[in-house]
Amino acid sequence: MTKNSGYAKLYLCVLCGFAVSKKMQLKNDNKIVNISSYLKRMAGVQPYKRAVVYPVGIDEYKRVAYSHLTFLQLDHESDCYAHGLEKAGIRRGTRTVLMVKPGPDFFSLTFAIFKVGAVPVVVDPGMGISRMLLCLKESRPDAFIGIPAAHALRILFPKYFKNVKTNITVGRRWFWGGLALRQIQQIPWQSYDAVKTTSDETAAILFTTGSTGPAKGVVYTHGMFDAQIRHIKSHFNISEDEIDLPTFPLFALFDPALGMTAVIPDMDPTKPALVNPEKIIEAIINQGVTNMFASPALLNRVGRYGKSKGIKLPSLKRVISAGAPVSPSNIERFASMLCGDAEIHTPYGATEAVPVISISSSEILSETGKLSEQGFGICVGRVLEGIEIRIIKITDSPIEKWSDSLMVSHNEIGEITVSGDLVTRQYFENTRADDFSKIKDGDMVWHRMGDLGWMDKKGRIWFCGRKNHRVITEKGTLFTIPCEAIYNNHPKVFRSALVGIGSPPKQKPVICIELEAGDKRKNKKKLKKELFELAIKNVLTENIETILFHRAFPVDIRHNSKIFREKLAVWAENQVN
Repeated sequence: MTKNSGYAKLYLCVLCGFAVSKKMQLKNDNKIVNISSYLKRMAGVQPYKRAVVYPVGIDEYKRVAYSHLTFLQLDHESDCYAHGLEKAGIRRGTRTVLMVKPGPDFFSLTFAIFKVGAVPVVVDPGMGISRMLLCLKESRPDAFIGIPAAHALRILFPKYFKNVKTNITVGRRWFWGGLALRQIQQIPWQSYDAVKTTSDETAAILFTTGSTGPAKGVVYTHGMFDAQIRHIKSHFNISEDEIDLPTFPLFALFDPALGMTAVIPDMDPTKPALVNPEKIIEAIINQGVTNMFASPALLNRVGRYGKSKGIKLPSLKRVISAGAPVSPSNIERFASMLCGDAEIHTPYGATEAVPVISISSSEILSETGKLSEQGFGICVGRVLEGIEIRIIKITDSPIEKWSDSLMVSHNEIGEITVSGDLVTRQYFENTRADDFSKIKDGDMVWHRMGDLGWMDKKGRIWFCGRKNHRVITEKGTLFTIPCEAIYNNHPKVFRSALVGIGSPPKQKPVICIELEAGDKRKNKKKLKKELFELAIKNVLTENIETILFHRAFPVDIRHNSKIFREKLAVWAENQVN
């Protein structure tokens, strides 16, 4: 995602006076922090630098035409909206649904919401209408800001929005009443003094994708956002003269705080696997992009195209890819387009804690990638400075209090737990989720990632798959990532997925195979024989006796990369029975 501080530092902390340290921590927990202050600072430091750049069409010569807001313009516009939001009744603590497409209004409104101290509720519309509505209902929003299509949804399903008192439409307001965005914008500009929120005060509620269960509302505080910005800036060595291409909208919000120009890509953010690679490459080259965030699915699509065309991207200094494991072959393809000492970083984390671990492409391609192909798992790297990682014994039960007896030894696979200033402490009004995901340790909280992995002698973490996806058979427990790596070595395999049929501890392991696009109609009988020959040579897969071919795996909407193994398991059971 640097090695954790370890026991030596912990013991030193105790010897030097843990009580003093604890007292200072409590004091810092109550300091005044409002994440919008970063934008105000950047507007003073670099007022005329472009903050947001977004495509607005094609000119007469078929060139992409862009518009932009400078940091000063973005700060002033968010001030104007903040005054309007306050007059409309959106104030400190108001839970506010924000459903706006990536663009200038998205940035201006988000920072305006932070300035008034309201709490944006962010739900990924790509998760499907029914799941999205359940998330919105669970958050009990007081206000709703959205494009016309979002308000139409609110009108069609009124029972999910019973608490909403304030409605603001971004765009044309039809028959549903409320206010239009242009009506609340206070003109001429007057400076807005941001609410003095504290570091432990709720800043936002972000919902998980729910890829391995119900989506949960994660409570972010202003202090956690502040910690994220500091860790990201420090670990990735990001400077204020950089230009970012954030292909995931939520990550774009870090750019104004980091001082980076955000270039909004011309793409459907809910379908990164179907992105037009030419448009991504055009934006990188023509805007001089130095930093890019890309899901593994987008990285794969653009990397395949770029490598086949011999394209180089000299302006890029770093690429950050997260959301799901990134295969070494995926990294190698995209790395072929980079120049000089540019790197691909694959930070590890979750909505509840990100980033906590990271590794760069040079280490993957020179060392760990070869081991991943042999079934060691995917090395996600070393722990970021100031973050603690511990691997604990696998259990599906809640753990109320921390004990050192929970930990496994080096090289043993267990559940990854994390603690630190960017780790969220609770879910929104979901004590059951808290019980299963949080471990209390005095004033600290350990978050259980729900991921399995092990730590090597160099302090690196190797990811072995989700805890819920392990397959427990009579001959032992199988872990998804190590097993799948063996089958993924075959050149005709795009990706594979291990699933279990039946109930533990007598599950039947099944490998599902999705072939490369050009191999879907080839001789599958011969291919299956070759895959069995690969499997029998490895102790991890020697007992897997069933291989099934699937046309296209179901994947998450947010990154188009996480495989819905639960759905595949149901499909596999129907195929076998």
